[in-house]
Amino acid sequence: MTTTTTTIAAENAHVDPPPRNNGARVAYWLIAPGVVWMGLFLVLPMLMIVYVSFWTQTTFKIEPILTTKSWVTFFASDTYLGALGTTVRIWLTVLATTLLVGYPSALFVGLFVKNKTIQTVLLTLCVIPFWTSFLIRVLAWRPMLGKEGAINLILMKFGIITQPIEALLFSDLSVVIGMTQIYCVFMVGPIAFMLARIDPNIIEAARDLGAGFWRIFRTIILPLSMPGVVVGAIFVSVMVLGEFATSAALSGRKVNLLGNIIVTQVGSLKWAFAAVAGVILTIVIGAVVAGLLRIVDLRNEL
Repeated sequence: MTTTTTTIAAENAHVDPPPRNNGARVAYWLIAPGVVWMGLFLVLPMLMIVYVSFWTQTTFKIEPILTTKSWVTFFASDTYLGALGTTVRIWLTVLATTLLVGYPSALFVGLFVKNKTIQTVLLTLCVIPFWTSFLIRVLAWRPMLGKEGAINLILMKFGIITQPIEALLFSDLSVVIGMTQIYCVFMVGPIAFMLARIDPNIIEAARDLGAGFWRIFRTIILPLSMPGVVVGAIFVSVMVLGEFATSAALSGRKVNLLGNIIVTQVGSLKWAFAAVAGVILTIVIGAVVAGLLRIVDLRNEL
């Protein structure tokens, strides 16, 4: 009886593991829906846009005859190139302002507020504006920034200015202000999340060794928060580079972004020109995201 039990135990101890092919097959089936979805709704539409960008565009119709005329027209036009330059300039400005406004707020919420409940409440307050329509949040800046708006009236009442500042509305400044307010929360959230993960004992140890706040910030806090900065910068960059509504509403159509060019061309049924602008905008966004991902390896940091 003892011999039989020993034999069975020995056989059980040497059970062959399941073949690896079954695990690989299961993994392929699990990833298949995502691959199909991305292929149908991301890769295929992008390939179609590239294809349409080479169609022949005339005044009243578009024909599937391949040509580079639309591309030549884009790069030979000061309007299109100007819109590309304005898009990049507005993006860099908004990225800087959202970081300038968002990082201190995230630093306060993620590091100085110890109570998790209060942290959640403060982050929720940042999201409250998203409970209203995007268009309402954009248009709400017009009575604030106008010549007789609230900002000018307050500044004049306190004697800071003697006449209204006209540059506050229908200018690049108004677009930057509107976009900063709308997209700042996308910078605050990721940074606050990374700051909340910092072990307080590390900061306390640095203080015990005589390090001041700025040295602690430079050597500990800032490096550890960089993944959040990169994620926030990606969020802001993707949304700002594809913007068109904010610039149209707050600049009086004086600021033309690539997104505005695409909307205008689509409205004029000039699909080829719109496709060219869309491809270029996609390339710019891809380059920006790729560049930001090279700053920090998010797979290791997150």
